[in-house]
Amino acid sequence: MTVCIDNAQHSLIIDSGAHCSIVARNYLDNHFPNWEKQLLPTESKKFQSASGKMTSIGTIIKEIIIPHRKGNIRLNPEFVVLDDVHN
Repeated sequence: MTVCIDNAQHSLIIDSGAHCSIVARNYLDNHFPNWEKQLLPTESKKFQSASGKMTSIGTIIKEIIIPHRKGNIRLNPEFVVLDDVHN
C-alpha cells in the first residue's frame, strides 16, 4: 500500500494480524534524516525471524496518511525499530 509519511510517498506492508508494527533501522537511515532524534526507549522485547534473532533499539512514532477518495485517513502508529533486519 502506498502512503504518505513526511510529505513523501512510501510503500508499506500492512499485516492486520501482526503483534506490532516494525521498521528496519536501515530503512529509516535511507528515508528519514535525523530520525534518531525521534527515537523513544522501548521495553525489552525479543523478535525472531526465519533467519535469526532481531534486536530492538527503540520505538518511533510517524504520522501516516492513507489516501482515500472519501477523505484521507491519518494514523500515528508506534513502530519498533529493529537494528539487524536484512532485505
